[in-house]
Parts: sequence; structure tokens; C-alpha cells
Amino acid sequence: MMAPALMRLMLALAVVGCCAARQPGGRVDLWPMPASVTRGARTLYVARDLKLSTAGTGYKDGKAILADAFRRMVAVIQLNHAINGSYHGLPVLAGVNVAVRSPDDELKFGVDESYKLTVPATGNPIYARIEAQTVFGALHALETFSQLCYFDFILSVTGLHWAPWTIVDKPRFPYRGLLIDTARHYLPVPVIKSVIDSMVYSKLNVLHWHIVDEQSFPLEIPSYPKLSNGAYSYSEKYTINDAIDIVQYAEKRGVNVLAEIDVPGHAGSWGVGYPSLWPSATCQQPLDVSSDFTFKVIDGILSDFSKVFKFKFVHLGGDEVDTSCWTTTPRIKSWLVQHGMNESDAYRYFVLKAQKIAISHGYEIINWEETFNNFGDKLDRKTVVHNWLGGGVAEKVVSAGLRCIVSNQDKWYLDHLDATWEGFYMNEPLTNIYNPEQQKLILGGEVCMWGEHIDASDIQQTIWPRAAAAAERLWTPVEKLAKDTTAVTARLAHFRCLLNERGIAAAPLAGYGRTAPSEPGSCIRQ
Repeated sequence: MMAPALMRLMLALAVVGCCAARQPGGRVDLWPMPASVTRGARTLYVARDLKLSTAGTGYKDGKAILADAFRRMVAVIQLNHAINGSYHGLPVLAGVNVAVRSPDDELKFGVDESYKLTVPATGNPIYARIEAQTVFGALHALETFSQLCYFDFILSVTGLHWAPWTIVDKPRFPYRGLLIDTARHYLPVPVIKSVIDSMVYSKLNVLHWHIVDEQSFPLEIPSYPKLSNGAYSYSEKYTINDAIDIVQYAEKRGVNVLAEIDVPGHAGSWGVGYPSLWPSATCQQPLDVSSDFTFKVIDGILSDFSKVFKFKFVHLGGDEVDTSCWTTTPRIKSWLVQHGMNESDAYRYFVLKAQKIAISHGYEIINWEETFNNFGDKLDRKTVVHNWLGGGVAEKVVSAGLRCIVSNQDKWYLDHLDATWEGFYMNEPLTNIYNPEQQKLILGGEVCMWGEHIDASDIQQTIWPRAAAAAERLWTPVEKLAKDTTAVTARLAHFRCLLNERGIAAAPLAGYGRTAPSEPGSCIRQ
């Protein structure tokens, strides 16, 4: 790990780089770094009434995905400054022409997210151009365009250096996730939406919503309304319409929402409303494997989920299952004996039965890695194994022909405050996986913001900027990733300050996660 004094020195040098980046010939401050970037040397000035043109495209934008994204982008580049300077005699970028080839605006896993962004240096009028197969690629292009812009304090207008630009880009992995946990601490809907907005800035595209756990069950389930009796309080709940609102908000920004119910463990809160789900009043989890009612409730939850969460995957957990309650509860022990099962057999039986229920509702399943470690050969062949315990698991998963998402806790758990951004950046999902066909089975990765010690007051500074380091690992072509994190320190510091300017409380780079500034000074220095 880099010594704090050396880190401060590197960040101090970043100040010089930041200033240079405002002039032709300076550093390219884009995050994550695109696949291909070329640029010129001319400065343009972005029109106050920057126009969106869709001339030459068959995309109808019936859901206003593109139009709304363009309005958000304009607001972001203006940074709430008064754009009241004179454009007289200045080369003005009048608008952005967006050509989307596909009329399909349904967000699906694996959707084409590629784009080409060009900003010419001359023209009458001058228009930037975005070409994308889908509207979701165009959204990424707008985000990249926004990072080319800056506010000119002398002229009081928005500037854009180094035209002409040509940027060709696409993601390295289709799954680039961030987990939030609303069971350990309730997160109000506006906070969740703010997290979604922040994900867009670094091109993350899956919000993994760990909705419930043993501590609380905050989501109302129409099929079994007493489940939300397990919420912390009457007000710390989400209605089903709240969930629909969150999903729609995310989808309009190119972000899928992955819902998780963790079964059979981590489910003590379920029995507050339905005590028969517990093995007993004094031994409350895992869920009662012997009861048909348990699986009827799971079926009801997933039936309701299928009307709300349109992502092709659902996460069924399956981790950290202590089965001792099954053998210490006489009626469940008798059931095990009757069915010729031991505790391990019952764990497998539960997970596989839950998988079949999810499949019946049209889902493909994600399970935490313990399911693979214990009975990987019995899992449904479409199962995605979510690696979290450590290294070496992903290569075993893909060798078995299953898909995998990487979230190894030593590198990509945001609640581990001693995990530095350098570790997040250098964590490679394809470690020791050399077969090209097996590499394709790694869908991507996910950084996990477990909620034991975070709530609405500190979630953003715990996520950022470390999640951004992982985001570049998941987006940028491997050959363009830095081999040494000192090569990207200044650029990430710039991005962290950009997040702050956009209202996202990203913490300083120097030190551990969620650290405070060590002394007065520029944002870039910290």
C-alpha cells in the first residue's frame, strides 16, 4: 500500500495535471477511459441552448429516454453556473446529433452499449455526432461528452477543449454492478435514486438491490402483505409502487435492477409477519425446509417480483446457511429422517426448489458461491455463481461450464474500509482464466456496499471513489488499463472532484475508504 506521504505527493502533482488538462496538450480526463480516443487542439464553446438533433435516425424515443438524458447532460455540464457570457466571435458548438440505429428501447442484459462520439473543430453550424446501435449506447456517449466540457470562469460560458474529438467505445464486460443493502439500514427512495445517478457517471449498469435480510423486511409484498411487518418501523418500508418507480428510474438511465431475496438463510425477518416460516420461535432461521408454506411464500414473492423487476436475473442468495435449527427442531428433524436427508441434503433441496420456482416465473438465477462450493454439479445449468469469499473460485466455476460474477470481498467489498482504491482498480476478474470460451462465462463484476455501518448519511462517500476504480476495470479494454495505479491517480482524483461538483459526496482518494480530508486544500490534492 502506498504511504500516506507519497499519496499526498502524487495528488499534489495531480493539481498541476489538472491545470494542464484545461489547455490543449494536457491529460485526457475521462473516466472510465474509452477504448479509443483521438483529439485535436481547438477550443469550442458550448451553446447556452445546446440542441439535440435526431436527424437521420429511425429511433422514435417514445419513452423520452434520449430527450431526458440530454436535458440531464446539459444541466450537468452547466454545473448550476449562470451561463451568461457573450459568444460573440467564439467558435460555438451548436448541438449534438444522435443517430440510434435500433428502434428497440427495452433494456435487456447484454444490450449493445457501444458508441462513437465525434466533435468536429469546424462547421456551420458545428454539431457533435453520436452514433450508437441502441439508445443505451447513446446514453454512455452523452456521459462521455459531458466529461469533455468545463465551465470557463473568465467567459462565463461552457468550454470544450481539443476539438476535433473522435471517441470509439464499448464495455469490456456486460455486467458492471453495485450492491446496496436496504435490510441492515433503510435507504429512502431519493437516496437510492441518487446512487443510480452516480452509477451512470462511471458507466456501471446493474444495481443489485439486496432488499431483505434477517434484520428487516422493508418491501411490501402484495401476495403476502404481512411480510413487511418485519420492517424496522412503519415508515421504513417500500411500497410495490416505490419499487416500480426505482426500476423505471434506473432503466431510463441504462441501469438494470437486480432484486435479491436471500434464502434459506438471512431470513429471520420473514417470520415476524408469518411465524410459521421459522423453525421455531427461538430458532428462527434458516426458513423451515419442511413446510410447503415456505415455498408458497417464495413463489408469491417471485410472482410479485416478475411484475416489477424485469431484469432477466433474480438473486436467490444461498450464502452463510447455518442449518442447525433444522436438526434441533423435532418436527423438522423428523421430516429429514422421513425423507432420508441430512442437513447438507436439505440445504441442497431448498436451493434447488427455490431455483425451480424462480425459473417458473421466467427468471435465470444468481446464487452466492456457497451453493456452487457445496453442490455445484446439481445447480441449474443457467445458474450464475456470485463469487465473494475469495480468489480461485471464478476459475473453478467457468471450468464447470457455469457463468460467474466476481465480487471477492478482499478487494471489492466497499464496507471493508481498509480496502483501498488501488486494490479495487487492480482486481482482475479474469485472473488465471486463459481459455477464451471460459473468459466469456465471466459476466463481469460487482462492488458490494453492505449496509451494517452505512445509511443515508454516509453511503455515497463510502461507495465513491473506490467503486469508480472498479468501474474502469470493468469497462475499459484490458490493454488500456494501467499496470501501475500511480498512472491513473491524477485522473481518478479529477473524477472524484467531478462527482463532488455534481452533488455526489465522494470521499478523498488519500487514505482508506470513507476518509475525511486530512487538511485544508484543493479537492484534487485529497
